[in-house]
Amino acid sequence: MPELTDRHKVLIQALISRGPLSEKDFHAVFNGVAGKHPADHQQLFNNYLLKINKELSHVQCELRGCRDQNDGRVFYGFVNNVADDQSELGTKYSVPQIAFYKCIVEAIVQDATAQGCISDIDALNIRLENQMLNGAVPQSQDNSLSVPPAFRNFSISQKEKTLEQLVRDKWLFSDSDGKIGLGLRSFLDLRSWFRSNDIPSCEVCNEAAIKAELCPNDDCNIRIHQYCLKKRFSQKKAERVCPSCGQQWRCVLPKAEEIEEEDAQDVQIQSQPVPRPKRKKLRSGAATNADTLLPTSSQDAPNGPDFRRTTRSSARLRS
Repeated sequence: MPELTDRHKVLIQALISRGPLSEKDFHAVFNGVAGKHPADHQQLFNNYLLKINKELSHVQCELRGCRDQNDGRVFYGFVNNVADDQSELGTKYSVPQIAFYKCIVEAIVQDATAQGCISDIDALNIRLENQMLNGAVPQSQDNSLSVPPAFRNFSISQKEKTLEQLVRDKWLFSDSDGKIGLGLRSFLDLRSWFRSNDIPSCEVCNEAAIKAELCPNDDCNIRIHQYCLKKRFSQKKAERVCPSCGQQWRCVLPKAEEIEEEDAQDVQIQSQPVPRPKRKKLRSGAATNADTLLPTSSQDAPNGPDFRRTTRSSARLRS
């Protein structure tokens, strides 16, 4: 089998050295390498990525495309698909910082209202001891003695600095209202973790619906990303109803909304996600030997959270 050419290697190096790139920037790199723009040579672009990923699979890495669910834009990144002790050696984050990040991820993904975020106050009030209950740290008969001092002494100021660092490194996202959501690198690296933990998926693109619109019918579990709704309902003759229960779906769209069907196709071809059933609910005590979180290329996945089966109605009562 022919080895990767220098052109293939330049694409890999661009994502390793520069970090995740927007679709526009990555297409520009490809245009400079191959002399052809993906917009006009889509099949050539796909073939390049497929060949690269076939070779990278031998070292359990991948060039992966995803959408940032905060703004719907497509990005590409280099991802390590292995979660082990060796991969953790590359992280620049401390053990309590990683535990803090894991707690935030768990709090965001188990939100039954699919807002895709928590308040910065809720993030700062997270107790790292929760990671012990979820198996991140071995427990002893005396739980108070088994809590590592680094966990017990992880102060509010340390959490604030960690949040700033995670946002800066694009593991988390922060908006002007003080909401904390998953960042671009989390969406890139946690795809397998989302699947292995049965995080509900979008009815349109079948990717994890962390930040999504819910069917107006409280008895229906359908979730759809806002950008997927725009794509679906912008099409002529498309009924604005839930594809499962038929409930009228209130969706306000611009009059001259353009449909970018090729974006979703690019992401699917490049990353080749494994098909899985739609409309899955959160599973209690799920295993999490999936993608890695927080090392230099990617990191160890959050340990299996004890997800509580929160209904949409109960979640609204608490809000």
